[in-house]
Amino acid sequence: MHPLDIVDELMAELKSLPAASPENKQKLDKKFRLEFNYNSNHLEGNTLSYSETELLLIFDDTKGSHTMREYEEMKAHDVAYHMTEQLAKDRERPLTEQDIRDLNKVLLVRPFWKEAITPDGQDTRRLIKVGEYKEQPNSVRLANGEIFNYASPAETPALMQELIEWFRGEEEAVHAVTLAALLHYKFVRIHPFDDGNGRVSRLLMNYVLLKYGYPPVIIKSKDKVNYLRVLRLADVGDYAPFIAYIAEQLQWSLNMALKAARNEDLAEDDDLDKEISLFKKELTGRRGDNELIEKSGKVIVDLYDSSLASLFALFKEKLSQFDDMFAKKHYSIRFSSRNDRQFQFKDVDELFLTMKSHLTLTTEEIANQEIYTITDIDFVEMQIYFEAFKYDGINTFGISSTLYVTFDRYSYVINNKGSYSGDDYFIKSLYSEKLSIEEAQQIVRTLAAAVLTEIKNSKKSKI
Repeated sequence: MHPLDIVDELMAELKSLPAASPENKQKLDKKFRLEFNYNSNHLEGNTLSYSETELLLIFDDTKGSHTMREYEEMKAHDVAYHMTEQLAKDRERPLTEQDIRDLNKVLLVRPFWKEAITPDGQDTRRLIKVGEYKEQPNSVRLANGEIFNYASPAETPALMQELIEWFRGEEEAVHAVTLAALLHYKFVRIHPFDDGNGRVSRLLMNYVLLKYGYPPVIIKSKDKVNYLRVLRLADVGDYAPFIAYIAEQLQWSLNMALKAARNEDLAEDDDLDKEISLFKKELTGRRGDNELIEKSGKVIVDLYDSSLASLFALFKEKLSQFDDMFAKKHYSIRFSSRNDRQFQFKDVDELFLTMKSHLTLTTEEIANQEIYTITDIDFVEMQIYFEAFKYDGINTFGISSTLYVTFDRYSYVINNKGSYSGDDYFIKSLYSEKLSIEEAQQIVRTLAAAVLTEIKNSKKSKI
């Protein structure tokens, strides 16, 4: 029997049963929500475990040593999933390009730099813009080394318009599962955004299914090889295997919905493993395993990669709201190390990239090349200075804000002035305890609020 026929039989059976109880419906919705967020993000390289995903989305807490961006993207994906559900509820409202742009904007959170590949296969870095169609080719290197090119930036706007027109024309003409699968594939083939295309494609697929009364499809990350295989077949014009694959994955969701309607247990064989994993996370404490790690260059670089880089990026982004109030803005980077006077950096990223590269050098290489190195630091400071306030007539003034991280023997301290005593800091943590998203956001909110207060006070005193 064709997978679509099995889907039809399961749907008919589901419709014949009374609706699931409110309690079971809530359990089912939670399971779909967690499974979709976890698997869709894992397909794209997110490393949060299932238990960490549940801890983040259900309990709004974090553990582990993941990068801040991974936590942010998981939460953003959850918001985008809820957006998709709301779009699907309005059967009369047509899907628009702006809806798709909005999903991408929510998913990616904010602009960021990412490794990329040029059409001729050269490695490069690119600023990823959120909710905007690509301005540069977004080619990918396949497992066999070949470069695969998607639609060009020049073609993309017209192709996206054609995609929406195609979707509206086919919406009532083909099976909903076929329509969902083809919308997914056609969108991926355009790859209109710099990043997030896979996640948006799966959201669009589930938009169609939810709109027509089906449960969402969950593409399991452990089945990524088969998922990519049928996508590659579609690339050469053979769509049937991809449509069949989506129908097969939908059968799992329908069987879950049937269990809920029959008041059966929704637990699966691997759910106990997930529960054990979550319990182990709870045992280790709120922010980490409290392991005592002594400072080293590698420990500092790892901490920067996992959370401090995002903190400094948030700091710059938050304070950029004041840019248009002043004539100029300056960045100042200071740090302390044995050879600090030999280096000047314009950005914190540059400092830590240099430090990371120096940590790979051997003693012989350093001696032979006669170079100064940075392999350990005691603190790093970023100061943002706004010069010449523009809205107080001839009475002008400047404002500065500082983010300061001190690296002690077993812990790091974040504040706005360097020296500290007692509780005179934002955060003091062991190196094994990574900074959470909420903590970073609270720090930059505090700094931005202080800048606003100082501006108001300075302006008032000069009237």
